[in-house]
Amino acid sequence: MKAASLKKKLKNKELTIGSWVSFGFTQTCEVMSRSGGFDWLAIDMEHTAIDFDECFKLIQLIDNTGTIPLVRIGKNDPMHIKRVMDAGAHGVIVPMVNTVEDARKAIDALYYPPIGKRGAGLGRAHNYGIGFKEYKKWADEESVLIVQIEHIEGVNNIEAILSLEHVDGFIVGPYDLSGSVGIPQEWEHPKFLESLEKVHKVLAKTNKVGGYHVVHSNRQELLNKVSQGYKFIAYGVDMVFFAEKISEEIKFMSDQNFK
Repeated sequence: MKAASLKKKLKNKELTIGSWVSFGFTQTCEVMSRSGGFDWLAIDMEHTAIDFDECFKLIQLIDNTGTIPLVRIGKNDPMHIKRVMDAGAHGVIVPMVNTVEDARKAIDALYYPPIGKRGAGLGRAHNYGIGFKEYKKWADEESVLIVQIEHIEGVNNIEAILSLEHVDGFIVGPYDLSGSVGIPQEWEHPKFLESLEKVHKVLAKTNKVGGYHVVHSNRQELLNKVSQGYKFIAYGVDMVFFAEKISEEIKFMSDQNFK
């Protein structure tokens, strides 16, 4: 647990930019971790084939490069949260947090008593059984909880969700949010823009950080989100970076008149 404190940066509303890990391959994750450009990397266990053993190895790798390892868990479930934290994740991104009750459930799973209800076990995070006391102190002070606002119900309840002390911030999931108002991936549709405007109004007055996942490598969109006040930004996905680069090079080749 020697990496810089993400918790402190979030409390100070400093800009952090991370990315998403969807491949379970240590090599591709190592390329991203060693790049030196990302403050944190989020291992996605919701929409990928990454299993727990792979996740454990990716947490180790990210942590050992000095980048901050987070996990977007598969669902808001105490078992999911407990296992990745015991493996050494510095925090979790919890999908589909739509109500205060959803957020409290995540808090209970993330924190040991008396803050929460996390069960005590021994693992990598606890120096393999000889550092529970030290880890407990670290976990109380440094565990990060980012709630994912990706449904219109979550948008409507965002202010109440962020009022909870141990919610460190939120991140907008644009694909599911647009789907929740019936217009998947229609980024310029009035319904989607209206839902984002509700988020912006809360963002302007909350003392918590707001985040956004810029899924594709759109540099202007990244700049726009920074200028709009988002401070916890996920830029890209390993899978998308890979597919975009291949498509770019294939187009270049097809445009040439090779003889």
